[in-house]
Amino acid sequence: MSRLEELQKKNPQIEIISVLDDRFRPYGAVIEADVAAMSEMTKKACPIPEKGSRYMTAVPALDEMPEAQDYRELYCGQLDEQWGCCWGHNNFLNALEWHTCNEFNIGVSDLVLLLAKRCDIDKEGKLDSAKVKAFYLPEGVMIEVYSDTLHFAPCEVSKNGFWCVVGLQRGTNEAIDPAMKKDPRVTAKNKWLLAHESQTGMIEHGVVCGIYGENWKIEPID
Repeated sequence: MSRLEELQKKNPQIEIISVLDDRFRPYGAVIEADVAAMSEMTKKACPIPEKGSRYMTAVPALDEMPEAQDYRELYCGQLDEQWGCCWGHNNFLNALEWHTCNEFNIGVSDLVLLLAKRCDIDKEGKLDSAKVKAFYLPEGVMIEVYSDTLHFAPCEVSKNGFWCVVGLQRGTNEAIDPAMKKDPRVTAKNKWLLAHESQTGMIEHGVVCGIYGENWKIEPID
């Protein structure tokens, strides 16, 4: 039984689709790239915490690698792409965000991405979580996630946690000046965020409540 088959058996409540499946194509693209060196460096630079997840917009050990410059030239049209990481423990949907630029992800470990499209948001600015799709990103695979794809922290496939390299246009997700904020959904530079209705802590801290329905949970397989 493959890892994906094991994962699907453990999570019958939601269909989990490989990013290698054509059904991923509206959400992003698989990139044929050598990610071994960056994956190895990620594990060294970003130790898994005991609980919770972490995100760093640009991890110096990754951002300054020759591979990072290669990716900028090959996949980013020579834009100054920052290479950071999201890592730790997560099992729930909880929220969804989007940017005005595409995002690059490397599965340093197996993980699941919960994704939707901006066009799934209704005229009232709400999203039914039934529109969310689950995609399996295997270890060692690099993808480009399109700018109109809603996403958030990956879900772990192993209880040992997850690592996901994140490439974005430099400055994305950095702090904003609250006095200049015009859209309540903007929580950082180039970051629009909607919280699931169950996430009262996020909502109390000013994140717009915009997702209703099931707060999808992915159970790890080992």
